[in-house]
Amino acid sequence: MKDSHRKSLIVLPVVVLLAALVAAAGSQGGATLGGIPVFSMAVGAAFLIQWLVFIPSFKAQTERFFDLTGSLTYIAITLLLVLLTPGVDARALLLAAMVLAWALRLGTFLFRRISKAGKDDRFDEIKPSFVRFLNVWTIQGLWVVLTAAAAWVAITSVTRVGLDWFALVGFLVWAVGFGFEIVADQQKSRFNADPANRGKFISTGLWSKSRHPNYFGEILLWIGVAIIALPALQAWQWVALISPVFVTLLLTKVSGVPLLETKSDRKWGGQADYEAYKRSTPVLIPKP
Repeated sequence: MKDSHRKSLIVLPVVVLLAALVAAAGSQGGATLGGIPVFSMAVGAAFLIQWLVFIPSFKAQTERFFDLTGSLTYIAITLLLVLLTPGVDARALLLAAMVLAWALRLGTFLFRRISKAGKDDRFDEIKPSFVRFLNVWTIQGLWVVLTAAAAWVAITSVTRVGLDWFALVGFLVWAVGFGFEIVADQQKSRFNADPANRGKFISTGLWSKSRHPNYFGEILLWIGVAIIALPALQAWQWVALISPVFVTLLLTKVSGVPLLETKSDRKWGGQADYEAYKRSTPVLIPKP
């Protein structure tokens, strides 16, 4: 058995185990339904949805509904948590609304993008392999759980705290991040849609302040969610604060900035204007 295939077989149980640990910790002091923690149900549902959509996707050898499934998972589970958790208060409703707004916006944006492009090159080598393609969907389940953890744990927590300064500050931070992400995505979409910009890199608008302003906005909005969730967390529920940490590490060390920086360097590395842009523009945090 090749090492790569052996590693692929290990991914699924490791990912599921990690999710199970988060589910167990996040469910402490949380609401239950029929004796089963509601947060644990949410974690299980997040993976079940991915696996159900994976089956027809593998048969059709398509990644067309991958991003859309992730977004719909956030939406479906967040709505169910609000409906299934007794005593939902204003803080929980605020968190749910924020997650729903983000997921609806991102899901629509990503689905339009892949519909226009027709495919996602990242999946070309993965799709033919049952195990590797399944792993990608399983990892997406973990991404959903860890990203939404702060909001979901706070929504299902039995600890209820009225709206306070945490809620206000958190909402303002989220709003700034959400706005940053929307504007950055719109600016890049318009830039790429202009035939005159074919083969060029964007360095205008928010992209003149940061090489990845959309990722900056993404990180900021989940920090805002965590701030609002804080007063509702207790004991092991503090594991939910993995949410902004996970998003930050994912985007800055794994699948976001590193991949795009490498891709950009291959395309424009050595060009005087691109090298000048890199020297004068921060990677993530916008310059004044």
